[in-house]
Amino acid sequence: MNKENTPTVTANREHKSTVFSMIYRDKGKLLELYNAMNHTDYTDPELLQIVTLENAIYMSMENDLAFIVDLHLYLYEHQSTYNPNMPLRDLFYVANEYQRLVRNDSIYASRLVKLPAPHFVVFYNGKDKRPEKEILKLSDAYLTEELYPDLELKVTVLNINAGNNRELKENCRTLREYMQYVECVRHNTDELGMQLNEAVESAVNECINKGILKDFLLENKAEAMTMSIFEYNEAEEKEKMRRAEYAGGYEDGVADGVERGIKDGIQQGLEQGSQRMLTLIDKMTEDGLADQISRLSKDAGFLQKMLEKYML
Repeated sequence: MNKENTPTVTANREHKSTVFSMIYRDKGKLLELYNAMNHTDYTDPELLQIVTLENAIYMSMENDLAFIVDLHLYLYEHQSTYNPNMPLRDLFYVANEYQRLVRNDSIYASRLVKLPAPHFVVFYNGKDKRPEKEILKLSDAYLTEELYPDLELKVTVLNINAGNNRELKENCRTLREYMQYVECVRHNTDELGMQLNEAVESAVNECINKGILKDFLLENKAEAMTMSIFEYNEAEEKEKMRRAEYAGGYEDGVADGVERGIKDGIQQGLEQGSQRMLTLIDKMTEDGLADQISRLSKDAGFLQKMLEKYML
């Protein structure tokens, strides 16, 4: 390969972006994904009104794609690391989204301010085993269990790894080819042992040769390689952090568990012992041995004999 024509790759960026979000900046490709998700057949990309908050990164509210179509607001997010806090993150995000959408309306007027109905979707392709589809709920984070919470927000998480959501990927070429590209990078690093930069560059060239995301990769080769390296490193760092947190939590949990277990065991033993003695006293009273009950606390042999007699 001619190294002089190879794009210079760096992994430094000032704002959040991913190969996934790059692909779906294109309204035509985003409409294809929307159609596959909702079983529609719209053909005019201008039906989509892009409303992604450009300054969300500065408010620590990152989101890949936000758009309105057919009076509905859709928030699409790609993740390679599972995050159970997505409902809370999306709550913050959609609140700011609505604030922006109704900035010219008075929420104190007598007229009802209409809003596009929201839908929250995460496309997950991390290495951890996750279900094909799962629903995360804001109420799962509440300190108390609420049967009918006054405030609820649900996020649909779709696993787009190989073997999952096949129909969705069959109906959306860009999503299918995006995952083929991701799997190619992983194969190069995990199976062939390539260094990350080499693995990404090789995957990009292979996909171009095979017609996988060809136009996108030809047009955005340097940026796509940069982002792929950044995403992979970011995912690895998050995984290391998660393992460290788990290890620390496990050790703390064991220590706390032992201490709590001893206390709980003593308490449980006392409660069980008390119940056992009450049962013994009841049985002795029924058998006319009430005058012998006082011996139980003084004569260990007698106590054991009574326990065995009544099979306690």
